[in-house]
Amino acid sequence: MQRSKITVLKRMANHDLAEEYRKEEYNQRYPLPCSQFEDGQEFLLENMSDPPEGFCGWAWADIHRDVVQIMAGGANGAIKQPGTTIACCTDGFRPVVFKIERME
Repeated sequence: MQRSKITVLKRMANHDLAEEYRKEEYNQRYPLPCSQFEDGQEFLLENMSDPPEGFCGWAWADIHRDVVQIMAGGANGAIKQPGTTIACCTDGFRPVVFKIERME
């Protein structure tokens, strides 16, 4: 099995949606943008079954199928770089975009 690297490309914040729909206690507990990650942060992955140490469980659930695809030798035809894909956690208020790349 091949290794892969997950890089945090961008943390976003939908302040307008949070203001309209989110309960105030959640705004305080889970600030915008996501504080679990930092832009540019990298995670090396040796095993497609388990998330890297310190990785958000919700984000892992969202991107896991993409990790499996890349680590198993698959490709995303829409991406310029072979062995690479872009995936996103599905938090509508504070999504995080990840680059997943196979390490040859």
